[in-house]
Amino acid sequence: MRAIHAGILIALLSTTAAFAADPVGEYAVSGTNPGNRGTYSGTAAIERTGETYRVVWQIGSDRYVGTAIGNHEFLAISYTMGSQSGLAMYSASGEGWKGIWTYANGRQIGTEIWSRR
Repeated sequence: MRAIHAGILIALLSTTAAFAADPVGEYAVSGTNPGNRGTYSGTAAIERTGETYRVVWQIGSDRYVGTAIGNHEFLAISYTMGSQSGLAMYSASGEGWKGIWTYANGRQIGTEIWSRR
């Protein structure tokens, strides 16, 4: 019986590690705007593009597109939306990611949490 429980535990831990090891996927997003100017929610999708990742956020009617570098511990993303651009940095958090972001030439930061869908 202990062997079965140990096997189940190992399988669960392996699954959790697999989620954390690969940022590719779809996420529910919740965040705060820089300077605590309100909250927002939406989605983010990450796909591998060679050694980098393509990140697409859909926040209301706005679509942000970015290029990320990173690994299972962090992601650094440069993004654009129309004529706006910015920078975001995330760290792995369970099966999702927690991060901070700002617009180009920004003086304040916003926060964001991604939860795997």
